[in-house]
Amino acid sequence: MALRTTLRAAALLPALALAAAVAGCGSGGGGEAKGVPLVNEGQLTTCTNLPYEPFESRKDGEVVGFDIDLIDLVAKDLGVEQQVTNAPFTTIQSGQALNVGNCDVAAAAITITDVRKKNFDFSDPYFDATQALLAPKGSGLDSFEKLRGKTLGYQKGTTGAEYAKERAEKNGVTLKQFADLGLLLQNMRTGKIDAVINDDFALIDFADQNQKFEVTKKLKTDESYGFGVKTGNGELQNKINEVLAKAKEDGTYDRLYEKWFGHAPSEK
Repeated sequence: MALRTTLRAAALLPALALAAAVAGCGSGGGGEAKGVPLVNEGQLTTCTNLPYEPFESRKDGEVVGFDIDLIDLVAKDLGVEQQVTNAPFTTIQSGQALNVGNCDVAAAAITITDVRKKNFDFSDPYFDATQALLAPKGSGLDSFEKLRGKTLGYQKGTTGAEYAKERAEKNGVTLKQFADLGLLLQNMRTGKIDAVINDDFALIDFADQNQKFEVTKKLKTDESYGFGVKTGNGELQNKINEVLAKAKEDGTYDRLYEKWFGHAPSEK
């Protein structure tokens, strides 16, 4: 893509410090592009949560991924540059990052849920996913029943966390929470947990790169991802929907999908 993405350090700030810090991110006075209000003049600011390959990750000092490329299309349409800031997923899914003016759009493989719809507005769905279990190859850990007496890791604030909490106690499964996917998978690598629950494509990507592990079960939760904007920002919501529809119609979406997932959407 022609538009560069940059990363500003926000992930290490505690919640209260983050709220105070991001409140000043729009201190440039804000701006507008083609009738769309922006928190910073001349740029479309995106909140994401790293790492979450292949949707968003850091490579050679830049943030790249499927989500980032799609929002680049929106920025290009608006005639501005996309700037990416990393934030805890909890501040994204709660709407805090948008509400305090840290960013214009949240792009972090966010499952559309009724609870989150109360926190911010979603674009049209752009990706279908489901929950899955990841475990060492040959472990046979493909159900909550088989995880009895084992430790299952999950990412805080995710739909996978909700799914696990609803089933863990009755099946005798110990749960362990992690702040982001990177920490979750690192503890899987080092054997500190027995299995992981998260979105299927993120775990498939990890298993492809780490042959000692496999996705043992897809849990059929039928989730869809959407991009988030601050409640009431219909101008940006409509622009994102317009760009997504055009990308799907002219083949750009399929091209980006194959770039990041290695196959066309029809081959999912």
